[in-house]
Amino acid sequence: MIEVRHLTKLYGNHTAVSDLSFTIENGVIYGFLGPNGAGKSTTMNIITGCLGTAEGEVLVDGHSVSEEPLLAKKQIGYLPEQPPLYMDMTPAEYLRFVASAKGIPQREQSGQMDRVMDKTGIREVRNRLIRNLRRFSKMRRFLVSTQ
Repeated sequence: MIEVRHLTKLYGNHTAVSDLSFTIENGVIYGFLGPNGAGKSTTMNIITGCLGTAEGEVLVDGHSVSEEPLLAKKQIGYLPEQPPLYMDMTPAEYLRFVASAKGIPQREQSGQMDRVMDKTGIREVRNRLIRNLRRFSKMRRFLVSTQ
């Protein structure tokens, strides 16, 4: 479960996210929609621990992203539409890199990667360079899932 409580993010005088609260239940698919500049990417970057907040908190399976970042990050996967800096990797290489960064033991990585590829439907493109995948291919779609 992901809980966002009273999230606020400021960029100088600009408020990107203002007092946002919601809960994402395990096993349910949600859409995160809004116009450009509405704060969607900022919110996702806060949930995943890539950005800090001015106010509020994010809990992933009860773990605070700001106070227990490693425990929280182990429970969430995030694949942005444009994976940063990894366009020369294949989806399989990217998933192995992320698994290593998250501290998943090497003996468990292949099984976890197979699970993710099956869940996201990307097995057929696992060995193609990410930069060569179609714009709206399953690998480059926005994906958030909790275990």
